[in-house]
Amino acid sequence: MGRWEPDAQGRLQQAALALYTERGFDQTTVAEIAERAGLTERTFFRYFADKREVLFAGQRPLLEQLTKGVVEAPDSSPLEAASAALQAGMAFLDGRREASRLRQAVIDANPALQERELAKRAAMAAALVEGLVQRGVAETTARLTAETAAAVFGLAFEQWLAADEHDLAYFVRAAIAELRAVAAG
Repeated sequence: MGRWEPDAQGRLQQAALALYTERGFDQTTVAEIAERAGLTERTFFRYFADKREVLFAGQRPLLEQLTKGVVEAPDSSPLEAASAALQAGMAFLDGRREASRLRQAVIDANPALQERELAKRAAMAAALVEGLVQRGVAETTARLTAETAAAVFGLAFEQWLAADEHDLAYFVRAAIAELRAVAAG
């Protein structure tokens, strides 16, 4: 290996995404990812348990942030608190639209990754439930709200990927507004 370069984790993620896009997820090995990043396989495994985790890294801090965001949201309805937490929690994606598009294309092409993405969304809903319950919301209401908010996020994320304008929070707010219109309907 050559001279030490910073941001090994980021380089591994970029290399993996490029290889997954070029060759496909199943056809890419950890050794190839590490080589493309100019690192060793051992270094890869310092950051990721397996090659799937490159696409799903950072979930635990995000879930903690969602729970905290719901708890600390201004006094409002449970849905508004969940919406505020989603908007704040997902703001880090705003500068990463193109990388998010590539990541989503890799996931969409692989059923096992789609399953992992659904598990991630279920974990997101569970984090929202936890925050809502901490706010004093009844468990049934918290679960219904959190599942709805997770679905809203899924729709907003798809719309954000398809668009070239507006941040993700804009699409979350628009989906919440549409939900309110349907419920009032």
